[in-house]
Amino acid sequence: MAKKKAEKPMTTAQQLGSIVKSARQIMRKDKGLNGDLDRLPVLTWVMFLKFLDDLENLRETKALVEGKEFKAAIDAPYRWRDWAAKEGGITGDELISFVNNDISVRPDGTEGGGLFAYLKELQGENGQMDRRDVIATVFSGLHNRMLNGYLLRDVIDKVNGIHFNSSEEMHTLSRLYETMLREMRDAAGDSGEFYTPRPVVRFMVEVTKPQLGESVLDPACGTGGFLVEALSYLEGQCTTVEDRAMLQGSSLFGGEPKPLPYLLVQMNLLLHGMEYPQIDSGNSLRFPLREIGDKDRVDVILTNPPFGGEEEKGILGNFPDDMKTAETALLFLQLIMRKLKRPGQGSDSGGRAAVVVPNGTLFSDGIGARIKEELLKNFNLHTVVRLPEGVFAPYTDIPANLLFFDRSGPTGDIWYYELPAPPGRKKYSKTKPMEFDEFTPCAEWWNQREEHTNAWLVRAADVLKYDKSGKLISANLDIKNPNSLEVLEHRSPLDLVKSMLSKERRIIEIMEELHLVMEKGVN
Repeated sequence: MAKKKAEKPMTTAQQLGSIVKSARQIMRKDKGLNGDLDRLPVLTWVMFLKFLDDLENLRETKALVEGKEFKAAIDAPYRWRDWAAKEGGITGDELISFVNNDISVRPDGTEGGGLFAYLKELQGENGQMDRRDVIATVFSGLHNRMLNGYLLRDVIDKVNGIHFNSSEEMHTLSRLYETMLREMRDAAGDSGEFYTPRPVVRFMVEVTKPQLGESVLDPACGTGGFLVEALSYLEGQCTTVEDRAMLQGSSLFGGEPKPLPYLLVQMNLLLHGMEYPQIDSGNSLRFPLREIGDKDRVDVILTNPPFGGEEEKGILGNFPDDMKTAETALLFLQLIMRKLKRPGQGSDSGGRAAVVVPNGTLFSDGIGARIKEELLKNFNLHTVVRLPEGVFAPYTDIPANLLFFDRSGPTGDIWYYELPAPPGRKKYSKTKPMEFDEFTPCAEWWNQREEHTNAWLVRAADVLKYDKSGKLISANLDIKNPNSLEVLEHRSPLDLVKSMLSKERRIIEIMEELHLVMEKGVN
């Protein structure tokens, strides 16, 4: 009888992939959940509580070894170990009641506040913000959508198999979580505002080059793509315990007002090693622009602010009368300009920014033109990268651009770089997204700039148009590549003939030189 082939042990990635896949399959049976857009938040809050308990266990052990007092963020019987860790523990209607209700019979048999009700009321001691405030903010906008307590118990039992105190599992799970975020964006369709393609994020971070000791902000951070990439970039600069403390305490900041992405960014950063993510849960536009001073400014801003939306009137009151606009992208552009450090407050050129904007921001007139006039007169808009069509497809076909500017202004010349679509393809799709390698030519050009087929220089003075009285007419940054076929097609017949004759003459000159060289070779 042939011996049964021994099964290979599963890798960490396979084990975690299997756990998460099983949990998602269980959730598909629950009538309260409709698609990945509902399922991922449930999986996230369950993972979040298991993660916190593993972290608390580590901290408690460390405090014990060092002889220090330990103060738990979550008290019994609300800790994961009290109600979730025992397989086959509290389940069914009892579990749903404990999770959802304001008052419930708790796992220890006593009556008291339900789990979510308790977590929402947590707060730091002596008015100091700490992990408890993060937990309270995370759960303040959350509702458990699962209806079946037995299915929820099964999900909890699966997640209990994840070990968040293992660095290998953390690293693997962080990658797995990013994949789930992409799937969630896919499920969101038109409302998929959670995700900027990773190659775009990575390119923006790598050319902006944040440095350890600098403050990095994303005022519209969504699920944290820019902050995670910046964290990874800065981790490569850490060589001492003090470096790591600086990275953890005073480097990365974000803003996200919507409850769901707020939960997701917290989880994303925790999984990538941030001990206390500093994410503001309010609208970043809620502060009057004139009140933002030096203490509120940062070294680096990396962001893809929402565009196309409209802000409430109370928000518009925070902006100067001649700069109020319904276009959210233009409001964020003003905030970003205001939030950058002035020269001498950390560096000679002041703060710097990399921002994703739609084409509409480039060609907007009226208030949009005035905002861009301020950008060109008071900041150095040194580079505009024009992305190929469909980078954000299929969620939006709006063409996008990357603006790079700092406070060393005013702007003299603006470099444009047009990123071409890959050969043989007109646009991207969900199954064939943009690859990071497509940025390689632009990255190589970045530090050794010269004009070529995809790069051209524009004088800021040619962008700003004024009438005879000195009144601003336009500030159109939507400048087409002068070397593209599209631009050539719009040139006058006379210009085209002149260009063709010039090129033909040059070709003849080269052919004659080549002919002479060949004749000499024969002789």
